[in-house]
Amino acid sequence: MPAERVPMRSVREILRLRAEGLSDRAIARSTRLARSTVSDYAGRAVAAGLSWPLPEGLTDTALEALLFVRGGPAAGAWRKPEADWPSLHRELRRPGVTLQLLWEEYRSAHPDGYGYSRYCELYRAWEGRLSPTMRQLHVAGERMFVDYAGQTVELIDGRSRETRQAQIFVAVMGASSFSYAQATWTQGLADWLAAHVGALEAIGGSPKLLVPDNAKVAVIKASLYDPQVNRTYCEMAAHYDMAVLPARPRKPKDKAKVEAAILIVERWLLGRLRNHNFYGLAELNHAIRDLLHHLNEIRPFRRLGVTRRQLLEELDRPFLKSLPVEPYIFAEWRARRVGVDYHVDVDGHFYSVPYRFAREQLEVRLTARTVEVFSKGERIAAHMRISSNGKHTTQPDHMPSSHRRYADWTIERIRREAAGIGPSTALLCDLILEHRPHPEQGFRACLGIVRLTRPFGPDRVEAAATRALEIGARTYGSVKSILDNNLDRQTAHRRAADGPAILHPNIRGSRYYN
Repeated sequence: MPAERVPMRSVREILRLRAEGLSDRAIARSTRLARSTVSDYAGRAVAAGLSWPLPEGLTDTALEALLFVRGGPAAGAWRKPEADWPSLHRELRRPGVTLQLLWEEYRSAHPDGYGYSRYCELYRAWEGRLSPTMRQLHVAGERMFVDYAGQTVELIDGRSRETRQAQIFVAVMGASSFSYAQATWTQGLADWLAAHVGALEAIGGSPKLLVPDNAKVAVIKASLYDPQVNRTYCEMAAHYDMAVLPARPRKPKDKAKVEAAILIVERWLLGRLRNHNFYGLAELNHAIRDLLHHLNEIRPFRRLGVTRRQLLEELDRPFLKSLPVEPYIFAEWRARRVGVDYHVDVDGHFYSVPYRFAREQLEVRLTARTVEVFSKGERIAAHMRISSNGKHTTQPDHMPSSHRRYADWTIERIRREAAGIGPSTALLCDLILEHRPHPEQGFRACLGIVRLTRPFGPDRVEAAATRALEIGARTYGSVKSILDNNLDRQTAHRRAADGPAILHPNIRGSRYYN
């Protein structure tokens, strides 16, 4: 630890006793100081041109300035090379850099320079004159602090002329204080993650850690030891190879960097925009970007003499990770139970999963365009997302074999297949479909008739359909019976011409009994 300076009243006593002729050893015993300290202060007084009695009206502050402050009368004999404190302050943010290392480099360049304790004392004194936001030591490229500002910005809807409040997201790098701000409509998860993506693109890389507060959008359950971070938030962080380290509950100093950045954004950015009318987020964010450019690129720190952009390039850039080729796409996770028909309901539309997962609780990952279903971390289904219309999207591979045999058959296809066999078969199927309360009730009967072509061939099925039409049969069983008994091969008898034929669905005709 650096030694404390001797009170100026002791220095005055040293000078008085020396003027009386006492030795340094005697003065040391009298003032209870080390003999080397007595010699040091006596030498400083000689170098400063001071002797006893001291000039009248010389205060302790003035006396200390003459003995110690660089540039005073005593500086000629006792002046030592000063370190570049702003550069040293920036170097300390680099990983593995310590004051001990920097002092060794300083002494190698200046062998007659300050000792380690005095070197540390002078640095701490210089650091104490910085603004509070610069006193913390943040490792380069390690942390990005994020939060929403308490102040909002009023926007005017260009159509309805109604006003809405836009939220202001703020992010800041720990080492360089490079700041980012973006207006969003809400503080919800989608806007929260989109603002993170914008911040990382503005920085041009990703740090190791994200430090949010304990808002529900980031942390599901706050805890000092084991906070539960939102799964979607963790997924976004993993996409950029980052980790989420929430601030401790009720410990605002853990994120003091972003709290200070919020003050700058509110006072330096939003304060300048207070008299402007904005008619949308795009217009507001354009104005914010212009002011951020001036804050980060042009306006330097008062004592460091460099801008935030220069610090970002010098400190953070070498340690930031490259951004992935594809930006993060917002995805939402939901828990869903599979129905007995092996479909899950997502916003009013039903998506299939393999039938073996019926009635199970699964996880669904939603993006703007896709729906993915997971069981114990394994993806079991993927679909294109469809608007809420109450319909079903079914993949054939998800169906059991007994269902799959019928999955490709529709009423339209049955009519096409029946027409391909012959006109009588097509007419018979149309009659079956039309005479049922609902067309789908005749679906299986028509399907069975069409499939009779496998054992009997299309020609016999067409002949059987013709005979079924003549006798008024409208069932699959009747057509199958005609084929089994070879009635389709018998020569048709001409109807007696002694009168007009009577057509009625309840009259089968004489040929029905042949």
